[in-house]
Amino acid sequence: MTADKVKLHPVTPHQKRIFELADRIRNGAVALLPTDSQYALGCEYTNKKGLERIRQIRRLDADHLFTLICDSLSGISRFAHLSDANFKLIKRLIPGPYTFVLPATKEVPRLLLHPRRKTIGFRVPEYPICEKLIEELGNPLLTTTARIPDYQDGEFASVDREELFHKLEKQVDVIIDNEQPLHSSQTTILDLTGDEPMVLRKGIGMDRLEDTLSQINIELQE
Repeated sequence: MTADKVKLHPVTPHQKRIFELADRIRNGAVALLPTDSQYALGCEYTNKKGLERIRQIRRLDADHLFTLICDSLSGISRFAHLSDANFKLIKRLIPGPYTFVLPATKEVPRLLLHPRRKTIGFRVPEYPICEKLIEELGNPLLTTTARIPDYQDGEFASVDREELFHKLEKQVDVIIDNEQPLHSSQTTILDLTGDEPMVLRKGIGMDRLEDTLSQINIELQE
């Protein structure tokens, strides 16, 4: 079975289509969707079958760090233990192209967590399609970057949108097409589980991150 493709404007997505997509995801669909960085594979965060399908598509091991896309800081605080310092930092950086690694609360199903550290990633993308979809869904999306497992990093960097869709169209239920070129840059990943923020991956938004940390007198570990 081939996935349904839904075209959405990246800035002003059609609300009726957002309603329809949210219903499908709420009812168990796995989606390929655009974000403010790369495309992601996603499902509703309590969807165990969806999680396993995403693991199979990406051929992921048990240590893989999944991400919850939330709508706001209050959404993150429901699912993560936040210190005062982390709360202030995240508040200054969202929405934006950052993934924050944080210790999870009991609201997060154990299957989603890193098995040893009991952590998960969190994102609040600055992207209307994500914002509207999460708002309508009423729950976070469980996501991971959409990749083609047989491709090395160098090979995947040259993949265009249509090739990505073609490779994954028989493995997902719905493809959200923003009709834009693929974004090649990744999010910046910040580990906020220690005393000081640590960069796990440098990506989009590093300049803004460094400026923000200097303003609130927090030292960055690398």
